[in-house]
Amino acid sequence: MKRTLNTTLAEHLGEPVQLEGWIHRRRRLAAVTFLILRDRSGLSQVVVSDEATRAALDALPEETVVRITGTATANAKAPGGVEITGPTLTALSAPAATTPVELWRPHLDVGLPTLLDHAPLTWRHRERRALWELAAASLRGFRTTLDAAGFTEVATPKFTATATESGANVFAVDYFGRPAYLAQSPQLFKQVLVGVFERVYETGPVFRAEPHDTVRHLAQYTSLDAELGFIADHRDVLAVLREVLAGMVAELNALAEHGDAVDLAGAQVPVVPEQIPVVHFQDALRLVGAESDEPDLAPEHERQLSRWALHEHGSDFLAVEGYPAAKRPFYTHPQPGDARWTNSFDVLFRGLELVTGGQRLHEHADYVAALSARGQDPGDYGAYLQAFAHGMPPHGGFALGLERWVARLAGLDNVRRSTLFPRDVHRLSP
Repeated sequence: MKRTLNTTLAEHLGEPVQLEGWIHRRRRLAAVTFLILRDRSGLSQVVVSDEATRAALDALPEETVVRITGTATANAKAPGGVEITGPTLTALSAPAATTPVELWRPHLDVGLPTLLDHAPLTWRHRERRALWELAAASLRGFRTTLDAAGFTEVATPKFTATATESGANVFAVDYFGRPAYLAQSPQLFKQVLVGVFERVYETGPVFRAEPHDTVRHLAQYTSLDAELGFIADHRDVLAVLREVLAGMVAELNALAEHGDAVDLAGAQVPVVPEQIPVVHFQDALRLVGAESDEPDLAPEHERQLSRWALHEHGSDFLAVEGYPAAKRPFYTHPQPGDARWTNSFDVLFRGLELVTGGQRLHEHADYVAALSARGQDPGDYGAYLQAFAHGMPPHGGFALGLERWVARLAGLDNVRRSTLFPRDVHRLSP
């Protein structure tokens, strides 16, 4: 007999079925025991009245893995309107040890250290699992949208010979006796690959050795990167980003239609406007009452600007363009007519920076000048710069932090809650 998933039981009413999963919860009454079985699709109810089977079930704690065979029987009060009657029970694992948290409870009300210390178990909780289902749906939307737009998925090295943006926030490693670094981003590689495929994207880990101990920073996170050639300026990049966000939201809405993950995660799926509202960095400073020479937006500024965008434009998203050149990497294209500013942007989502993007330099001479002006030796970037010496189109791209996206969707107070196994200044396990 083939395995049947819990959520498909209604298709087998009156038929013998075989379920496999975890003992989620048991409720023993005088004459019957109700077993709630959990598998990847959801929950089902098993009615156990045979005394031998009840005794066998009594010996198996929650989280033990079992096989149940029985008959799918209609019952409006059971999950999905179906329950299993006349079951036989087979243990597929040794009796599970007592869990440090009660995974059968509707809500996992434990502190963050407990949540993270026992992540291999706490991710089994249905609300926790639902968070990563949001991430998985978002990844599908990201890929599907860019595939349809003629992008090629790439996979770039995570060991690099040079720092991507600066040497101050990289993890140095011993690479067979030579110094190397964990990649801060796939930035240099994805630019070079525009010279091959024109449009590329990548999803993967990036590493930042920044000693931040905040609710928004991680030492390793999942970056959704895209780069495209033959653009006019950064607004073309922003237009592609808008389509990507819409595709991610479409997958979240599909997830909501076909399951309960969105509700379990407490997510509020946004509406992506036809055009993301844009404000220049100078105007953004004025809107938040900041000094005109501020080089960047503070977290409180981001929250203020998001509230303004929601009030003025009805948008959960706001693009701030024209960041100061002094705060942007060497490859950033200057704003035409005023090189103090750049053709770059950040997109804020519900009070938090979510995306960084913009137009890049594409002329070899401009790269040599930009690196030299920052006191860096262009020779250190020889492998990267060779692409620009042999013809590169005007291009640009963006990078989106997956864990921040999910944290904002679900209204979480800490990005670690949306990270499978977070790495920060304190945590290297599990």
